[in-house]
This record gives sequence, C-alpha cells and structure tokens, in this order.
Amino acid sequence: MLGLAAVGTPAVASGPAVDVIVRTASPDALARAEAFVRRSGGTVERELSVISGFAARVPSGAVPELERTPGVAEVTADGTVRMKGKKWIDDGGVNASVGSVKKAAGGKKANTAALTGAGIGVALIDSGVAPVPGLMQAGKVVNGPDLSFESQTPGLVNVDSYGHGTHMAGIIAGNDPASGFEGLAPGAKLISLKVAAADGAADVSQVIAAIDWVVTHRNDPGLNIRVLNLSFGADSTQSAVLDPLSYAVEAAWRKGIVVVVAVGNDGPTSTRVTMPAANPYVIAVGAADANGTEIRTDDTVASFSTRGSVARHADLVATGRSIVSLRVPGSYIDTEYPAARVSETTFRGSGTSQATAVVSGSVALLLQQRPGLTPDQVKKLLVASADPLAGADPIAAGAGQLDIAEAATLTAPLNARQTFLPATGLGTLEGSRGSSYVVDSVTGRALTGERDIFGAPWRPLVWTALARDGRAWTGGTWNGNVWSGSAYNGTSWASVTWNTATWTSLNWAGRRWTGTDWTGRAWTGRAWTGRAWTAGTWLGRAWTGRAWT
Repeated sequence: MLGLAAVGTPAVASGPAVDVIVRTASPDALARAEAFVRRSGGTVERELSVISGFAARVPSGAVPELERTPGVAEVTADGTVRMKGKKWIDDGGVNASVGSVKKAAGGKKANTAALTGAGIGVALIDSGVAPVPGLMQAGKVVNGPDLSFESQTPGLVNVDSYGHGTHMAGIIAGNDPASGFEGLAPGAKLISLKVAAADGAADVSQVIAAIDWVVTHRNDPGLNIRVLNLSFGADSTQSAVLDPLSYAVEAAWRKGIVVVVAVGNDGPTSTRVTMPAANPYVIAVGAADANGTEIRTDDTVASFSTRGSVARHADLVATGRSIVSLRVPGSYIDTEYPAARVSETTFRGSGTSQATAVVSGSVALLLQQRPGLTPDQVKKLLVASADPLAGADPIAAGAGQLDIAEAATLTAPLNARQTFLPATGLGTLEGSRGSSYVVDSVTGRALTGERDIFGAPWRPLVWTALARDGRAWTGGTWNGNVWSGSAYNGTSWASVTWNTATWTSLNWAGRRWTGTDWTGRAWTGRAWTGRAWTAGTWLGRAWTGRAWT
C-alpha cells in the first residue's frame, strides 16, 4: 500500500466528482486524508469533529486510494451534500428560548413552576443524544439499544453524530444549572433510542423496532416510560388503518404511552400529514410562530407547518420557530449550518420537530401532576385547553396553541375514550417507506419489499399480535434476528455485532453481511448511507423538514 509519506504530488485523479464523508482514527490520519483529497484534485467541504472526520468532494477515481490511506477508518457516500438547502433554512427568525416558550405555554390560570416532569420517562426515537452540558446529570439519559447503521462503528454507538436528537432532548428535558438552560420538563428522564446515522439514514423497519422496544420495556425498573416523542414522519402510500408504523404507535398508545408526533413541514398547501401522525389516536403536532414576542395575540401557524385535511390535521400547535436548544459541536447540522449557533452550548432550529418536543415535555409535566391520566385523557385535556389562534386556518391550527397550565386546571374527563377505526397493521413495509429508501452505495440497490434491514421476511400477522401484546422483543431479538444486547449496565443496553446469514432474495450482490464486510465497506463504509436520502425523505422533510434557523 502506498502511503502519503511516500508520494510527492500525485496526479489529479480521474472520474466524476463524488461527495463523501471520511472518518479517521486520529488527528494525524485526519490531516493525511485531507492532504490526499486536495492533492487528488478534490476539496474538503467541512470538518466533522464528532466523528474525527470531514466531508469532501473527490474524483471518483481517487476513492479507492483514499480508503487505503493509513488511519482512514471509512469513506462513506454522502448524499446529504446534494440536499443542501432542503433540510432547514435560515430565515432570520428571532431566537426563542425554551424558557420563554414554557412561560407562554403556561397561561395565567395555574402555576406550573413546581412541575418538572420528575418520575416520568420520555422515550426519544431519533438520532441519539450526545453527552453535552444539560444532559449529563446522573440518570438523566438512559440509552436504549442503538439500532442505527452506526451501531457497528466503534466510537459512534449511541452518539448523536447528526445533532437532531440532542436538540429535541434539550427542549424536552434539558437541565444545565451552569448556564441556566432548562427544557420544558427538566426533571424528566430521557430514554434515547438511536435509529438515524450522521446523514439521517434509517429504514422504517428500524423505527418500528424502536417503538416496539419502548413498549416492551416501558415498565422496566426506573424507566416508567409514559411519553414517546417522534419528531419525524414518512410519506407512506397507505392508510393509517393498514400502515405498520401507524399500528406500532397505536399499540404503544393502548399500552398507556402518550405518543406525540410531528405532522410534517410541507407547508400550507400540503393536505396530508406524515405517518405516523396520520394515526388518529396519537397527538399530532403542528408548529406555531411566536413572531418574536412572548405574547400570544400575534402568534400564527408557522409557514412550514403541514396543513393537513379536514379528516386529519394537527390536533394542536406549539411554538416551533427558532427554538434555542442544546448543540452538538462537530455534528452534521452544527458544521453545515454555523449561522444557527447561538452559543458554545446552544443552537437554534425550527420545525414541527421542535413543536413536538415542546408538547412532549409539557405532557411529562401533566403526568407528574396526575400520573393516573390515560393517553386519551391527556389528549382531550390538551385539545380542550388549547388557545385558539386568531384568524388562523382552523385546519392547520387544529384546536389552537398549547396551554399546559390551563390543562393542569381542568378536571380529568371521564368520557375521553377515542373510538376511531383501529389500525390492523396488515399493510406493507414497502408502502410505509413511501419514497424513503436506504441504498447499497456499491451496487445502487435499494432495500425494498417485505424485509427488514437484515433481510428477514416481514410477516404482518405474526408481528401485529406480538406488538399488540408488548412482546415483539425477546431479549435482544426482534423479527427473528438479534438487533441488540439484552444486558443493561445502569445507563445503556449492551450493543452487539450484527452477524447474520446472507441476505435473502437477490442476496445483495452476493456479499455476506458478516465480520468486516458488515462493519467495513458494506455497512458503515460505503453502503446504506446518504445516497438514498436525496428527495424529500427522512433527512429532507421528515427529520428536520425545511426549517432549521
């Protein structure tokens, strides 16, 4: 192997330019890799310190040699660069602190200052939670299994290399006495399940597995999971009655978990909320724009919030524009959008994602006050107490804007039981994916059809019965394969190496997904990465939508 130390100035490599993410093992290796990229005629686009790497554009002919550069751990196809401008925007919004959002949502009829969410577990299925100030107190964050494509990469297990999950976690339950930052429910416990990697890539089967894990482990000692935050959605092609993702959240709801979901960020012309917000049982959240003030008389529905239809729209809205929350230095969003940095520890973002986190934290307060409330009662209290938005589109605004203090004063309704047509979950995984696919970047083959990320066949009749009863997980096994470890050390569940048999059907170009193939070029090195997420998918419209500011 020819190292960089042995070369002078190599000739410019040939081939079309490709976008890559490079992860290295040390600062010296990082410098060598960056030097090679420049010598080969490429450009270093941005540093990614959280993974000791960088994003670059290089001639395709240089990629093999870049992979062989000493100290380079992996070179990943980066589709996220081609999506620049679609994930979030800097529209000049006035920063809104979580404290001001909480104050505005507190109304005038009750004092909720004594409520912190203590004793309530809030599950967050997202891109992980980073150990940053505000989330480092003992017992604050419990890591469930890492189900993301980064779970097989040393040093990235449970790490939020993207930055989205930490921002949500801060809004929900952050608590940093040193800086004074507090989330809506600073006393609540966060249970983090990482499903998205640094480029946002995740298959719907991973998300369903994560929801099932939450249901199975909701009553584990010390967890008391009563709230599930889903700040994303998919453009499913099937109804909420059939969709398996819809069935998964409904199963959680029926087991006593209040599921809070973003409606999407497709704006006032979109007539369909994303899945699983389309499920009528869960709390579907749209975003309000405070227009730079703490008073509510000038609040409007945010321009990016999905309108929905008469049949299904946001149940209510919450502040979702320019929310200042916790920052992950060196994460994807931090390096790609430096203008959104507010301080050394905070970052601002907009979207129904943020509004959903506001509602989840508020639900934790309500459940601390009255632990016996059912999910149906919680939803009815929030809808009944919401403040109408003057002049707003009644479909987009739902019942109005969150007023948690008003909800805290209302008597628990006795007739809150919802009677919508139950979901069956007998639809397809393919339909649930909508336009969102992960792709093998070597062969260009997408993960399609009725199989999960391990290639295991999807059997709706078997899965629905297990999910309904909260038995979809057995130890670390889900859908017939080992996805995680089953041991718990007090802060995290054990990770495992994913060694499986060959893929089914076309066998994914004949490669076995074991050993170094799984953890090297096939899994985290050159496959299942950003190439797939390029056209209004989880990263573009579901994880962060249009608005990070």
